[in-house]
Amino acid sequence: MSRRDLVLAGGMVLLSAHRPSRGQPASIHRVGWFSIGTEASASHLYAAFTQTMRDLGWQDGKHVEYRSVYADGDTSRLDGLARELIGQNVNVIVLGAAAAAYAAQRATRTTPIVMAGVANAVGAGFVASLAEPGANITGVTSQQEEALGKLIGMLHEVAPGARRVAILLNESNPVHRAYWTAAVGACSSLDLTALRVVASAPAQIPAAVGEIVRQQSQAVVVVADATFQNQRVKLHELMQATGLPVAYGWREHVTAGGLLSYGVNLTATYRQAAKYVDKILKGARPADLPVEQPTKFELVVNLRTAKALGLTIPKSMLLRADEAIQ
Repeated sequence: MSRRDLVLAGGMVLLSAHRPSRGQPASIHRVGWFSIGTEASASHLYAAFTQTMRDLGWQDGKHVEYRSVYADGDTSRLDGLARELIGQNVNVIVLGAAAAAYAAQRATRTTPIVMAGVANAVGAGFVASLAEPGANITGVTSQQEEALGKLIGMLHEVAPGARRVAILLNESNPVHRAYWTAAVGACSSLDLTALRVVASAPAQIPAAVGEIVRQQSQAVVVVADATFQNQRVKLHELMQATGLPVAYGWREHVTAGGLLSYGVNLTATYRQAAKYVDKILKGARPADLPVEQPTKFELVVNLRTAKALGLTIPKSMLLRADEAIQ
């Protein structure tokens, strides 16, 4: 073999040694999992996200490792947890709550942040526009504030005699003003009275339920909020004791015993978020990845709860329901 052939052969060997296998990342990347809740309350979302990552070729410990932080419902910890993730040199942060998104945004303007169903992404200032996010944040926005009006309408279908509707809000959620505006508009169009009730931390929920009763509410709407979702079992127990019909923004509340829900499927949004993470870890910039909106909102009703409350779910609603829990 000539000297030229030896040089060429050696070069090909080196090239092959440094070329990653097709479809596989070349090194281990760190993905930050940033949850406002507890590890238990978010376990189904974490499972959906990591399984989708594996489906996309990212094997745990081989191509990717996860650094998880949980606020356990305490929003005062969010800024510190965001800095903790940045200090661990994560390549991307995944989160699903607006309060967590604000904390991450304050902590970094360079590390990519992927939203999994954060509501009102443009109005809250997380992205410049859905088509052109413009900075380090992208992902899926839930637009739950737009679904809230329909949720109130559905509750009215089930309990038409309820004229005073309590709206449970979390003022630590940056989207709470958009929620309240949407709720007032929807109630006004149905000639209902919207009653503002606030619980901005888990410890405030029992008092808020007491306030719902004190204001002589006849029905309740619990907006889509991470704190309420994380406290869904306790919240349902408290609401059940009031004997009032309660509608929720997310299906997890209905599987815990709530009456009905209308909103995005959280599990699906985390699967979609994994696809964003996949693209970013392969070199895409968040600013170049348009924010997606849900293509489907799901209606879930709990027939056992309706029966216990003495309510009948209209047949028209059952026909359009995505799931009816027997």
